[in-house]
Amino acid sequence: MTAAPAHPVDILRFNTCGSVDDGKSTLIGRLLYDSKALLEDQVDALQRSADLTGGGQINLANLTDGLRAEREQGITIDVAYRSFATPHRQFIIADTPGHVQYTRNMITGASTANLAVVLVDARTGAVEQSRRHACIAALLRLPHLVVAVNKMDLVDWSAARFAEIRNQFEEFLPRLDIKDVTFIPISALHGDNVVTRSPHTPWYAGPTLLGHLETVHIASDWNLEGFRLPVQWINRPHQPTDPRWHDFRGCSGQIAGGIVRVGQAVAVLPGGSCTRVKEIRHGDLVMEEAFCPQSVTLVLEHDVDVSRGDLITELADRPGAGTDLRAKVCWMHPRPLQGGRKYLLKHMARTVQAVVAEIRHRIDVATLEPQPAPPELGLNDLGEIRLQSAQPLFFDGYARNRLTGSFILIDPATHATVAAGMLLPPDETARAGDADYFI
Repeated sequence: MTAAPAHPVDILRFNTCGSVDDGKSTLIGRLLYDSKALLEDQVDALQRSADLTGGGQINLANLTDGLRAEREQGITIDVAYRSFATPHRQFIIADTPGHVQYTRNMITGASTANLAVVLVDARTGAVEQSRRHACIAALLRLPHLVVAVNKMDLVDWSAARFAEIRNQFEEFLPRLDIKDVTFIPISALHGDNVVTRSPHTPWYAGPTLLGHLETVHIASDWNLEGFRLPVQWINRPHQPTDPRWHDFRGCSGQIAGGIVRVGQAVAVLPGGSCTRVKEIRHGDLVMEEAFCPQSVTLVLEHDVDVSRGDLITELADRPGAGTDLRAKVCWMHPRPLQGGRKYLLKHMARTVQAVVAEIRHRIDVATLEPQPAPPELGLNDLGEIRLQSAQPLFFDGYARNRLTGSFILIDPATHATVAAGMLLPPDETARAGDADYFI
């Protein structure tokens, strides 16, 4: 077997969001085109499709707007993912829709991102959907936010207009608790300040968009405190003739928090048994340690009872536990959320039944103020609710750990995903208890 590489690949995941026709798809197309990240056949396809919506000119939005309905209407409907790399970093981009009715797709694209790029039309400034997407980015605890003021060419590259829009955002950003916010004036259509600096903005001394994406610090974005491994499956390869797999039994999953090392004492929840880590594997690689968000297989020292949905956790730092849950949610279904409704709650690798015990408040996106005790939450509403689950969940507050603190609600009748939720910190007295035994 071979040893694991010393350094993981540095990958930045980001999504673009904002209001309708602010230029999100065009911006991604410009990033790919100007950074030479397109294959020759992609450029040829782009030129062949120019007469569909581009009036004979290359339409960069077609690189991400893959649905025919998107190209015909000139809008983004679904989430489109693209990847590219520069000598400094690899990137995974999620192009998300701007229409209010597709806000749920923005949440899908932002849920795994390190950074959000909120585009703002320089002519209209920060509109309600711009604020909504910034608010969702804050609720999802994205560590980095870029406000890209697009179409600066249509306001004559006015420094005063750029400053005005920046002031509009800075009025409500303190309430969102986003620490790292960067403002960049761009023209996605013409490429100004996207990959190369623009001669039209001598008053702007900051980086280009790509320059910022290449250098923004993301090494500390993942939670490296409190080891958590949700078990996705028990790995039992059927290769009896291979001595490497003799009596092999591994617990496989993606590390949701912290660092794990060979010899480390761990607890298995909900059973409560404790053991030590005998071996850490990633395919044929044998590792001395692993960390979030790597996907690994742990071989435990003792043959304890572990199954899918269990949580392997650090012995000294346990997650919270409980059935009475408080959470912030974004409602994603036309049928409104009302108190007393029953749903399936999917949390990491577990799915349990839950009932909505209370709708505590709804967030007014225009003012970012809570509206207490609304009768319901409608499509794309943001609010705080209280849930009662049929079985205890083991979790950290979303502010501490995005992976163990998030969940979705599923309609049991249609199996449609109706809400994305962020768990609030558990009661400090409701921690996962001491282990039943240590083998």
